[in-house]
Amino acid sequence: MLAHRLWWHSRLILPKRTIFSCFSISQRSAFSFSLNLSSFKSSKILCSCSNSILQNGKFSSDKDPLSPLSTVSPLSGLEDELVGYVFGKKKATEVAHLVWKHVVQKGDTVIDATCGNGYDTLAMLKLVADDSGRGRVYGMDIQTEALENTLSLLDGTVNQKERELVKLFTICHSRMEEVIPANTYVRLVAFNLGYLPGGDKGIITMSTTTLLALEAAKKILMPGGLISLVVYIGHPGGREELETAEAFASRLPVEDWICCKFQMLNRPLAPLLVFMFKR
Repeated sequence: MLAHRLWWHSRLILPKRTIFSCFSISQRSAFSFSLNLSSFKSSKILCSCSNSILQNGKFSSDKDPLSPLSTVSPLSGLEDELVGYVFGKKKATEVAHLVWKHVVQKGDTVIDATCGNGYDTLAMLKLVADDSGRGRVYGMDIQTEALENTLSLLDGTVNQKERELVKLFTICHSRMEEVIPANTYVRLVAFNLGYLPGGDKGIITMSTTTLLALEAAKKILMPGGLISLVVYIGHPGGREELETAEAFASRLPVEDWICCKFQMLNRPLAPLLVFMFKR
């Protein structure tokens, strides 16, 4: 049993998706995730109240740059991190970074679709940088202030060799295909949707351009890759953007994608995590 005794029950069952809810007796927390279950036809996937939330397999450890994710649970090995999120001990962005570690390999190409203040860019750089110098981080943001903040963070944190692996562009994420070299295999495309922390709250990501960006990410993502979103819904337009991301994920074929959403049920304005794993 988990330390706080989690009780699982199915909240809504659909033909191709089940949404689970989890409640902690001692912490009085509520948490849910939705998972496209029909993508696991050949697996014995189950929700458990033992030492793991999802069991049955690991990510592929094959170092081939085209190695796909395992066809079983994409959350295997993340039990402690997810429980930390459930009980409010880890932020959504922290959990996202930990999920990336299970996907990204040294030398990979990754995209930060919303640079913000640069913390996601830095986390990605640490995952791809090695002595080969093959890794690349392509970062973009429509705000010059965001890219200046990202540059400042990188300059104060990484060495020159690592810094050269990062390419920054003042461009909308919907145009990411314009700056990624042709025939490039992208392992991770990450979005942190909303407004620039510490910046103008009137400048936000929009559902229309985010949808275009998701479509672009789908085209350039390699097998075994991940589209990761942290979605903030406490500002005008935020919930609409979440609905756009959910609708996009729901349309992805289950034979090729595994899509998950994590949400705190009793914190309606808390950021949500959405992961789309490409087989």
